[in-house]
Amino acid sequence: MKPDVSLDFQFTSSIEQVWSSLTDLDMLAKWIWDNNFKPIVGYKFQFRAEPSEWWDGIVDGEVLEVDEPHKLSYTWVSAGETTTVTWTLSKGADETIHLHLDQTGFSEATKAREGAIVGAKYGWTNMGQKLEKVFAEL
Repeated sequence: MKPDVSLDFQFTSSIEQVWSSLTDLDMLAKWIWDNNFKPIVGYKFQFRAEPSEWWDGIVDGEVLEVDEPHKLSYTWVSAGETTTVTWTLSKGADETIHLHLDQTGFSEATKAREGAIVGAKYGWTNMGQKLEKVFAEL
């Protein structure tokens, strides 16, 4: 299945630091939102953001796959939409850590709605920029 959202990020941090940013609830809160995440297959969690008039601020999820420190996958359930987020980490020849994001499973109605997928890409890109700032502070 071709991902609806596919993004790549590069970091000079260690692969352990990048993995921790995906799996440690305190680190996640710095670049995504408050959460009760645990990297345990089957674990159900929530991300909690500031609600708005269009959204309750809650993302429900369930961990689907944990392959430390190479792959993490979970469901992302929000605003009536259920998708799957998969993070893949690899180390480049120059020691740069490549972090790849795929988000799949958007409904055809969402894909047809102007700006929906672009908005998802925009949101993840902004979060990736926040993550870069988190690493700069370490």
